[in-house]
Amino acid sequence: MSTSEDGRVSLGAVAERLGLSPSRVRQLADAGVLPATTTRGGHRRFDPVEVDAAWQEHRQGLPRLSRQAAPRWHRRFELAGLAEDEVWAELTNAATELSARPLARQILGYVVTEMVNNSIDHSAGDHVDVRLWIDQGEVRVVIADNGVGVFERMRTGFDLEDEFAAIAELTKGKRTTDPTAHTGEGIFFTSKAVDLFVLESNRVRWTVDNKRNDEAVGTSTVSEGTSVRIILDLDTDRDLTSLFREFTEDHDFVRTRPVVKLFEVGTEFVSRSEAKRLLAGLEQFREVELDFRGVESVGQGFVDEVFRVWTRNHPGSELVPSHMNDAVRFMVERGLPRP
Repeated sequence: MSTSEDGRVSLGAVAERLGLSPSRVRQLADAGVLPATTTRGGHRRFDPVEVDAAWQEHRQGLPRLSRQAAPRWHRRFELAGLAEDEVWAELTNAATELSARPLARQILGYVVTEMVNNSIDHSAGDHVDVRLWIDQGEVRVVIADNGVGVFERMRTGFDLEDEFAAIAELTKGKRTTDPTAHTGEGIFFTSKAVDLFVLESNRVRWTVDNKRNDEAVGTSTVSEGTSVRIILDLDTDRDLTSLFREFTEDHDFVRTRPVVKLFEVGTEFVSRSEAKRLLAGLEQFREVELDFRGVESVGQGFVDEVFRVWTRNHPGSELVPSHMNDAVRFMVERGLPRP
């Protein structure tokens, strides 16, 4: 594989990487689907991270995170001895538009420092690449390290069955493999603070679209390390302080909203084991909103384990089901303890 000093690869290497013909890669580059630069000799060069992200977005129909062929700012930071505020300081020097947009600046500052800190403390990698685009009223940031991958770390740390189960755990909040040093809040709040959040590692992808109020999981081409990609409207009216207040009380993270459909492949939840997987760790919260959006049906065993057994064993936590269809609501109301 032909690789330049800055990590960029040739058109032929991209064709092999994506399983496409060189002529098809050339067409995609001409159309702006695959970002590329051109050498003085007229040869195209591609950043593998950007190519993987762009190709995944193209195939899945996801909103493009980089409409410009090249980022406005890009730097690779060695993780040894790195402090996350150094990255933020350099990024803000490039993102001059943020100075007049305090809400976007506050959110982006939180997101960048939290995600870079995760790379420093958890990735076990050597470096992290940070890229910035600003165009059409939006700021886009990609943070990608070369570590073990967030989903693999969660899978092994919590002895989960697969990486998809790791995504589900992250939707809860307060789930961290290093509780002595981290609260487990960073990814949870980051996923809710921006317009679009895409977390990829270990060939698995978690997408949170806050404009459409939807979440999805799927496969990814990111096999090494962790990639975090975000979109934020520069003129956002989202307030980070208000977001924190929605889930906290007296500065304590006491409320959460796990998305039930992410805890199983499919739309039916029938077993007690599925219920136990959903409820693991939720006793740390006083109020848990169980979001049943996208769940078509639930079984008696699942309902009994959630709303009778777990509630009885954890009287300090309140379960609040939401976004139930008629079939789910019937089973839940049928299974609730009688006064």
